[in-house]
Amino acid sequence: MEVEQTALPGIGLRHEFTTRAGRRVGVVSHRTGQRDLVIYDSGDPDRACESVRLNDEEADALAELLGAPRIVQRLNDLHREVEGLVSHQLPIATGSPYVGRPMGDARVRTRTGASIVAVVRGGQVVASPGPDFVLEVEDVVVVVGGAESTAAVAEILAKG
Repeated sequence: MEVEQTALPGIGLRHEFTTRAGRRVGVVSHRTGQRDLVIYDSGDPDRACESVRLNDEEADALAELLGAPRIVQRLNDLHREVEGLVSHQLPIATGSPYVGRPMGDARVRTRTGASIVAVVRGGQVVASPGPDFVLEVEDVVVVVGGAESTAAVAEILAKG
C-alpha cells in the first residue's frame, strides 16, 4: 500500500492512502500537534466529505485500536514462518525489581537476545515501547524470541 505524504506550508503534513475499496483516507498532522482524520468524497477524491479533529488522547486511542490487532496478527504470522520463534505474555508482579523503573534498565535484548514488542497496561496496548518506558505492577510484557531467551526474560523481570 502506498501512503502519500504532502507538506502543507504553515500547517504541517498530510498523509493519504486509497483503500482497497477505492476510498481516500488521510491524516493531517498540524505543527501544533493537532490531528485531523479526513475521509474524501468517493466521487471527488479532492473533496473532503468528513473531517474529525482528534486531540492527543483520541489520536493515541485510535492508533492503539487499529494497531493492537495488527501486532497480534504479525506475531502469529511470524510463528508460522519462523521455526522456534515463540512469544510470551509476562505479567509484572509486585515483587519485580523493575516496577517503577525504565524498561531499558533490564537490558533484556542485550542479556537474552529476545525482544519486548509490546506492553499491555489496563487493557491498552503500547506497541514497541522504548527503553524509557516505565514498567508498572500488573503490566503485561509481550516478549518474542526463542524458548530459552523468552524464559530468561521471565526470570529477569521476576528476579532481576
